[in-house]
Amino acid sequence: MISQLSWKIGGQQGEGVESTDRIFSTALNRLGYYLYGYRHFSSRIKGGHTNNKIRISTQPIRAISDDLDILVAFDQESIDLNAHELRSGGVVVADAKFNPVIPEGIDARLFAVPITAIAEELGTSLMKNMVASGASWALLGLPLEVFNKAVEEEFGRKGQAIVEKNVEAVKRGAEFILEQAGGPLDEFKLEEADGKQKLFIIGNEAIGLGSIAAGCRLMSAYPITPASEIMEYLIKKLPKFGGTVIQTEDEIAAVTMAIGANYAGVRTMTASAGPGLSLMMEAIGLAGMTEQPLVIVDTQRGGPSTGLPTKQEQSDLNAMVYGTHGEIPKVVIAPASIEDCFYDMIEAFNVSEQYQVPVIVMTDLQLSLGKQSCEVFDYDSIHINRGKLVTNVPVSEDNALFKRYELTEDGISPRVLPGEKGGLHHVTGVEHDEVGRPSESAVNRKKMMDKRLNKLNGLRIRDAIRVDATHSNPDLLIIGMGSTGGTIDEARRRLEADGITSNHVMIRQIAPFPAEELSAYLNGAKRVIVLENNATAQLASQIKMHAGYADKIHNLLKYDGNPFLPSEVYKACKELK
Repeated sequence: MISQLSWKIGGQQGEGVESTDRIFSTALNRLGYYLYGYRHFSSRIKGGHTNNKIRISTQPIRAISDDLDILVAFDQESIDLNAHELRSGGVVVADAKFNPVIPEGIDARLFAVPITAIAEELGTSLMKNMVASGASWALLGLPLEVFNKAVEEEFGRKGQAIVEKNVEAVKRGAEFILEQAGGPLDEFKLEEADGKQKLFIIGNEAIGLGSIAAGCRLMSAYPITPASEIMEYLIKKLPKFGGTVIQTEDEIAAVTMAIGANYAGVRTMTASAGPGLSLMMEAIGLAGMTEQPLVIVDTQRGGPSTGLPTKQEQSDLNAMVYGTHGEIPKVVIAPASIEDCFYDMIEAFNVSEQYQVPVIVMTDLQLSLGKQSCEVFDYDSIHINRGKLVTNVPVSEDNALFKRYELTEDGISPRVLPGEKGGLHHVTGVEHDEVGRPSESAVNRKKMMDKRLNKLNGLRIRDAIRVDATHSNPDLLIIGMGSTGGTIDEARRRLEADGITSNHVMIRQIAPFPAEELSAYLNGAKRVIVLENNATAQLASQIKMHAGYADKIHNLLKYDGNPFLPSEVYKACKELK
């Protein structure tokens, strides 16, 4: 028996690949397995090759696998594009309709199943995905009743007749391949899972849920890949908590509406990708100047311009840190796991209100759309902090305006909501004095700039850097951000087996940069490797600028639209050592 297995389904977009993956993984989740999924899809509604890969394990996993055990193919293109991943002795389950062929040099076993023909016998070719699912599920020797339960949940809203037809499709697919294979394949039998309850969600859903838990009651946004699922999730969930989602005409409207709603006292967020973030820059500066809380999620994708809308990249870092004209205080947080996506949203809203600054939560496509197992969230640990929100303004003897931008020791001024008695003040995007009146005084300008820029001094979020350091002077220090953490961990295990010592740091607070905390680990390592999905080494540049050690730093960059594989990181690190 084996402790982990990798399964992939491929076909044309619109053929039911995603629903097949969803039902297959849901059933595995019910059995208690740990799962890590990654979608490769085209930037169109229908047509173009798409595939979904799931890694199944009895232990926690946070990376896609290098190889592949089972490939389910709806067309020859899926075999041609993905067969190179198959390990020796792997299996291809393919639709007999297209006369499938295994490419030369690939050591794999082919099962040609009349997937479309069986589906058509049952009434419609649309059910071919259930036939294929039943066939591949049966090879694993897993109980069909568990899979059928997932089918029932998927199609139950369409009526019992539809459920029964799909269950029959699963059964027919399973029966055909078991007869052909002579029963389940022993080499693919998984060890029993722990059976513990786990969440199985994408990062965008965790972001949406974290926003609700943080008290967010309004999302203003414009749809864009790969951020749209946050909006779609909140459209369903926010009304249950008295909130709402507004689809605006563009990203400029979305961010300015979020600023206005936060000013009015409603915790509000917006979410977008690189092109949308570009449009928001002037408004982000407005939030910085007027010291209004603002939470933005940027789900990075391939750029520039339209770029690669459905592919992995981490190239917005510089835009998030430096994008606005002028100089404002800004916080950039980079979640590194599904759990981080949830808890960091709570932190983002708290920090934004405590320090009255824009907070950008930086994810990437792999983290945003990759579906993963994670522990059930701890709602009892949630704490809401609204900062210096004044609800009882002292009476002024001379009827003076409220000092909304008061020069305080910590640089953070008191804040009131509109309508608060005694809280009258002026709000403007031009430079202003303590009560908000426009002012071009040089003395006032310097005081206000210093006040704003210094208020983030010493700010550290939860796990500003996340460290796995088992060696005092390792051969390598491997640094990453976003979705790369699990991949780095797997590469490190292989390096350790080769006698190469390494420590691992995930940088989660991009701005203000945690240079002091990082420096100790940089100092102790013989060489430093910074892993990032961009062409210009943006994270490495931040490290060199704030912490130094440029002579030790080596870049490991990937910007072809695909995430890093553990084998790629292992090979590159071994060569650099």
